[in-house]
Amino acid sequence: MKQEMQFVAAGLGRELRAPDATLVVKIDAGHTGNEYELFEVDAPRGPATPLHRTGWGKAYYLLAGRMLVQVGDSSTEMGPGDSISIPPAARHTFTVMSSSARFLVISMGTGMGRFHLDLDQTVTAGLSEPETFELLATVLGRHDVTVEGMEARP
Repeated sequence: MKQEMQFVAAGLGRELRAPDATLVVKIDAGHTGNEYELFEVDAPRGPATPLHRTGWGKAYYLLAGRMLVQVGDSSTEMGPGDSISIPPAARHTFTVMSSSARFLVISMGTGMGRFHLDLDQTVTAGLSEPETFELLATVLGRHDVTVEGMEARP
């Protein structure tokens, strides 16, 4: 696949909702020969997804706020300007310690974009907790993502 220039102005990009954050696609894999994607993430205070594994590596670069990132058995407190890499299949999660955090995620391949697009389209607002849980399990079953304590459904 060939790489193409892509420009996305500040404040623009496709918005994808997740239960623990809002992601804005800043560079999609279709413009990078499916090699990487770039997302701007805005997450509220508190814990995010429980420990989970993804089939793709990624890196976080914190723009604003404070957060604790756990990768495997190590936890790292991050402030603006800090970055961390997360290898494929590593157990990881983050907890926002300030009122919110805004960070960039560079994700290898196409997996993160496909997963979050499916999540955004499948798990809609206003559902009950059991409905949300069931739909999340179904989405997990379609992607290379596992969440501790949650079994994927085909």
